Amino acid sequence: MLNFDAPRFIAIQSAAMELAVGLQDAIDKCLAAGSQNIFFLGSGGAGILMHPAAQLLATRSQFGVFVHWPAELAETGSRHLGAQSIVVIPSLSGTTTESTAALAYCQAAGATVVALTGSADSPLAREPDYSYTNPAADDTSSESFYLQSLVIALAVMRARNELADTDQIMAELRLLPALLADVKRGAEDRAAEIAARIAADPYHIITGAGSAWPQAFYYGMCILEEMQWIRTRPVHAADFFHGTLELVEDDVSVILLKGEDPARPLADRVEAFASRYTSKLTVLDAADYGLPGVSPAVRALISPVILATVLERISAHVEVLRDHPLVTRRYYKRVVY
Repeated sequence: MLNFDAPRFIAIQSAAMELAVGLQDAIDKCLAAGSQNIFFLGSGGAGILMHPAAQLLATRSQFGVFVHWPAELAETGSRHLGAQSIVVIPSLSGTTTESTAALAYCQAAGATVVALTGSADSPLAREPDYSYTNPAADDTSSESFYLQSLVIALAVMRARNELADTDQIMAELRLLPALLADVKRGAEDRAAEIAARIAADPYHIITGAGSAWPQAFYYGMCILEEMQWIRTRPVHAADFFHGTLELVEDDVSVILLKGEDPARPLADRVEAFASRYTSKLTVLDAADYGLPGVSPAVRALISPVILATVLERISAHVEVLRDHPLVTRRYYKRVVY
C-alpha cells in the first residue's frame, strides 16, 4: 500500500476510542450539574468533522445542540450560550487562533469547555475544563475526530436514557480501528483509479447527504482545495437541484458520497440524475465496504468514518500523481490574514 502504516493507524484510532470512558464521565458530570445544551465549535475541517455528531443529537435527542463557526460566535454571541452549556472545541494543533479565542469567550460566558486536540502541549489542551488528546496527524485525524465526537453524542443520549443498547454500540465501535485498516487495504486498487480521475480534472462537484455530507464538504474544502489547490464545488445533495445541476455536462466531474443513514435517498436522486448527463460520475458508497461484527444500526452511525478512511487512500495517490504533497500551502499559516 502506498504510504500507509497500518500499526500507526490502528494505534491512533484505538486511542480515540480509549477516550470514551473519560468523555462519558465528563458528560455525566456536566448533565448532573444542570447542562441543558451542547455547542460544537470548530474551525475549518475540525469543525466540519463535528457535524455528524451534532446531526445525530438534532435528530434523535431532545438535548439542545448548536453548531457555530468560532470566529462568528465570538463576534455575534448566542443567547443559548451560558452556564448551562457544554462547548466542544476540536483542534488538531490545539493552537488554532479562532478556536483558542472561542475557548476564552465561552469560559467567560460560564460554559463548560471540552477540548479535543492532537497535542497535549498546546493552549487549547491546557486551558479548558476538560481536555482530551489523541496524537493524530492530518492523515488519521478525520476518523479520530469523528469517533470522539460520536462518543460525546452517544454519551449525552446515554445519560438522558435516550439510547438503548449503548454497551453493544460501544463494543462494536471498538472493533473499528482494525476493521478500518482492512477497509483501506481492500480499497487500495479502486482508490488508485479514482485518484487518477481526480488528478486529471481541474474542477469537481462533490456532494452527499446526511452524515456523508460533512465528509463531502471536508474533502472538497480541506483536501482538494486547501491541500491540492483543485477548484471544487461542495454542495449538499438536497441543494444539488437548486443551482448546481446546471453545471453538469458530459466532461464535468461529479463525486458523490453515499452513506447508510436515512438521508441515502437524497444521494440516490443525485446519482440517477448525474449518471444521465456526465460520463465522469464517481460514486463512493460506504455500503460497499465490509465491517464484520458491526451491525446495520452502527454502520448507519459511522458512514463518514468509512468514507474518510477510503478517501485518505485516494489522497495518498493524488498527491503522488500531481507531485503536490498534502502539506504544501501558499497561504495557510504562512502569511498574515
